[in-house]
Amino acid sequence: MAPTPRSVSDLLTVLRTDPGRPRLTWYSGDGERVELSGAVLDNWVSKTANLLVEEFDAAPGYRVLLDVPAHWRSVVWALAVWRVGACVVTPGADPSPDDDTADLVVTDRPTAHPGARDLVAVALPALARRFDAALPAGAIDAAAAVMTYADRLGWAPPVQAGSPALVTSTGTTVHADLFADPSADEAQRVLLPAGELAATLVDVLGVLSAAGSVVLVDDAFAAALRLDAARTTALTTSERVTSDRL
Repeated sequence: MAPTPRSVSDLLTVLRTDPGRPRLTWYSGDGERVELSGAVLDNWVSKTANLLVEEFDAAPGYRVLLDVPAHWRSVVWALAVWRVGACVVTPGADPSPDDDTADLVVTDRPTAHPGARDLVAVALPALARRFDAALPAGAIDAAAAVMTYADRLGWAPPVQAGSPALVTSTGTTVHADLFADPSADEAQRVLLPAGELAATLVDVLGVLSAAGSVVLVDDAFAAALRLDAARTTALTTSERVTSDRL
């Protein structure tokens, strides 16, 4: 059994050892299904981390306001931020984040952040090739930009164990504490509702670091499943879910 990851770098190494295994599967209420194998998740994180370093010089102490719903794309962005030693700040964090205190805003609502120093607009649909609206001057369209970066991480700053990794409404977590010991869901295929962003990121990271995989469903899809036992059974069977957290 591989050692428990203690960093996103360790986690990506684990993902590459079993590249074809599904690690993150997404369902939305509008019928979208996206499956990321270990190799694909590694590629997305590496591309995004390369963008963060090359475009913004992201490093320990760099604060990224992640104003994106709990979604497979927000998981990718959080992992990329942590891979380069930077800090994810979630909406509702204490103290409350604003455009002036974040070094970078990553959002699916670019017009909501007129004061952002730097801004990346994230289109949520899997097949989006560009953000489907006008962007503020200077904003980067993630759908177009991320794909231009290499599949393998280039240079990245060393992660500092005591540097902030996650700032939420309940406090700050440093990089050394980001990875907990494996949970009871070790190596499980976990059905997980996409709820509050920070909690979802922590839950997904916990499952992945325990050699497991996640089936992440949005609020609308989760609500439908809770009302339809037969549909839930069909999904858990087809996705080989072994732990249902709905």
